[in-house]
Amino acid sequence: MAQQARFGQKYFKAFISGFFVAVPVTVTVLDRLAYVARVEGASMQPSLNPDGGSASDVVLLNRWSVRNYRVQRGDVVSVLSPKNPQQKIIKRVIALEGDFIKTLGYKNRYVRVPDGHLWIEGDHHGHSFDSNSFGPVSQGLLHGRASHIIWPPNRWQRIEPYVPTDRKPLVNWSQQSSEDEDD
Repeated sequence: MAQQARFGQKYFKAFISGFFVAVPVTVTVLDRLAYVARVEGASMQPSLNPDGGSASDVVLLNRWSVRNYRVQRGDVVSVLSPKNPQQKIIKRVIALEGDFIKTLGYKNRYVRVPDGHLWIEGDHHGHSFDSNSFGPVSQGLLHGRASHIIWPPNRWQRIEPYVPTDRKPLVNWSQQSSEDEDD
């Protein structure tokens, strides 16, 4: 009987020590590398949640890739909402800093995206609360880049960067000025 008690204590101690290693490692992974998020709403249809309200996509958000604000046009990103910092929104990057963009209902018809900012939009225009509502978004609000759809299983796929041809930036002033200097 005493041998069984020592055997149980041994496994309990192993479990506790493993727990105190696993929790910090898990927290670090979720904080620094990646985590999963459920996509709600119709703003990213048809790319995400193509069936509407019946099933929500779950995406893998890569936090490592945005830690130095290295995103490209067409990336699907998670940002803290500029209007409600308690909420994270998932949108597509349409324009980067220095790009000149034609807006869809923003207060100015044309906008030059300021340094340190992005222009983000949902794929389902008219059903999206995005930069056309609140303007350019600070890169400091970037939270992660959606790299894969991981649920439901029939939709497992990598999310490729894509900018619709009618939403491409008109001009990038930063590139324009650097090209002029080379001449």
